[in-house]
Amino acid sequence: MAKQMLLFSLAVLTISSLAIAYEPSPLQDFCVADSMSSARVNGLACKDPKMVQSNDFFFSGLHIAGNTSNAVGSSIKPVNVAQIPGLNTLGVAMVRLDFAPWGINPPHIHPRASEILTVLEGSLEVGFVTSNPENRLITMVLCKGDVFVFPVGLVHFQRNVGNGFAVAMAAFGSQNPGLIGISNAVFGSNLPIASDVLAKAFQVDKEIVEQIQLKF
Repeated sequence: MAKQMLLFSLAVLTISSLAIAYEPSPLQDFCVADSMSSARVNGLACKDPKMVQSNDFFFSGLHIAGNTSNAVGSSIKPVNVAQIPGLNTLGVAMVRLDFAPWGINPPHIHPRASEILTVLEGSLEVGFVTSNPENRLITMVLCKGDVFVFPVGLVHFQRNVGNGFAVAMAAFGSQNPGLIGISNAVFGSNLPIASDVLAKAFQVDKEIVEQIQLKF
């Protein structure tokens, strides 16, 4: 486990250097997020530096397995600026991912960050799809200690292909990478996308689309 955590730490350092291309560099030592501020900025307003404490840069709990008893068989525990206010303006975040046997992290995108993932336990099938017109699936199976990168904004997924539980850690080049689940966004939007639009897009009957929408 120690080797895997060292590998992941190096991955975090790598992706934090890439984050500069997407988020402005800090102009001071830190800008701890002030959750009480009503100011609207690109990011979060800064707390008074004199009020900053060590807990503003701290989070505990990534050693605890997530609850995978759900429809997709996976759990995601985020560590971003919402959990660590001190991440504000620093351009990094991470998550712990737990997978039940054959559980999935459904196809999704992160609109503001690339992702680098390493497997700590088990084996995962991972992949992403390139943009139009190729729409090429790039995929492989990762084992313990393997690392894979998902480029920013591309649809990607993970699936546990083992009979035991799997655990992975992932880092992002943004304090708030964002998450758009493909099925949730398309079939569960608020307000709903017209069923005849989706039926034509997916080349299926309108009734099938309406049945799927009811599940979201």
